Amino acid sequence: MLALRLGRGGHALVQVRRLLVAAASAGVGFLLLCTLGWAVDHPAGSAVRLLWSLVPVVAAAQFAAAVGRTDPGTRARSGLSAVGLGPARLSMLAATSAAVTCALGSAVALLSFLHLRGDLAGPPFTGEGAELLAPGRPLPLGAALMLLAVVPVLAGVTTWYAVRAASPDGAGAARSRAAASGTAPGRASSAASTAPSTSTSASASADVDETDTERPRTAAPPPPPSAAPAAPAGLPWGIALTAAGFAIETYASRGGGTALPLPGRFDGSPAGVLAGWSLTAVGLALAGPGLTHLCGLLLQTVRPGAVRLLAGRMLMAEAHRIGRPLGVLCAVLSGVFAAATLYGPGDERPFGPLTALGATLVVGCTAATALMAALESRQTRAALIDSLYRLGAPAAVLRTAAVVRTVALLALFAPLTWAVAALAAVPLTR
Repeated sequence: MLALRLGRGGHALVQVRRLLVAAASAGVGFLLLCTLGWAVDHPAGSAVRLLWSLVPVVAAAQFAAAVGRTDPGTRARSGLSAVGLGPARLSMLAATSAAVTCALGSAVALLSFLHLRGDLAGPPFTGEGAELLAPGRPLPLGAALMLLAVVPVLAGVTTWYAVRAASPDGAGAARSRAAASGTAPGRASSAASTAPSTSTSASASADVDETDTERPRTAAPPPPPSAAPAAPAGLPWGIALTAAGFAIETYASRGGGTALPLPGRFDGSPAGVLAGWSLTAVGLALAGPGLTHLCGLLLQTVRPGAVRLLAGRMLMAEAHRIGRPLGVLCAVLSGVFAAATLYGPGDERPFGPLTALGATLVVGCTAATALMAALESRQTRAALIDSLYRLGAPAAVLRTAAVVRTVALLALFAPLTWAVAALAAVPLTR
């Protein structure tokens, strides 16, 4: 009930984000039901079609987790732990909200599927792709409900893990309290065990206390901050996996091998090509934070001014948060560009409706996840922006720094996406 109240009392933009999550869940649910309808009439090869449906499922779950991380209703605030809303409870609220939102989308998908089949009021759909609905055949209700439950369950678990990882844990809170008091946690017991037992030492400590009351106490100085945020460690591994993926894809395209039926027109590609492309996508996702950090570092080279210095430091600080979604988006868009290169608009073999729906869901959810990561970064640096305003920083400088960050990321990831797409399409055209 608390999750529903928090969801109902959200801002209009928050409700729009939840509606987008529900729409993505509805699209994925309809895709799974169409795959089930095809399996009713064509049992052979239906397992492979269901396997390809997992890609939109994962994309929708990641989008739901990104929306859950930016939900203000599940954000940790001071005083909530006293009423039982600590990090664990807030994570459960975010997971419940994501699961309920995706369940509503799955219900819409089920009603739409049954309406197109003619099971509800109205005649059945008879246009292109009507065979995917299995009209006139009984639909296994248990299998349909099990498929529709995949997205809400996976979205809830992913959101719980994402929100829990972003919230401070008990150990972090203890360290913060210890730093605020100026005493390390392990020194309390030693200080108590070495308390003076004689009257002389007691009077001396009392004199020290009286002297301390006349002077303000200062906490222990915090350790000096590092000159720059630490670079992510995944860039070498990402480059290695990307290069290995290209090598495997090239070798598999030359040697042939077992053909794996891919969605749409890619029904004769070797299985090694898919393995190579999967390694390339994983490598780009791992290299994303490192590339973002490198982009921020390059902005600060060659005598940077205030704008470039501010933009570069913000990119380096946010490399872990926005780098991985950008790497995944780069992998997805490069796959779309490679497909467009192999099969241009003049090809007479069009994509099927399920392929178009799945590609739209994957691209849309991936792009929306990157936008949610940018929104989360903006929420995180809100305190820093307020401090800069109080120090007298002009608003034009901050806006210019934001534009510089965006242009720098586009200048790095756009050519990278095109290069990966071109290299991925070369082995398949030979």
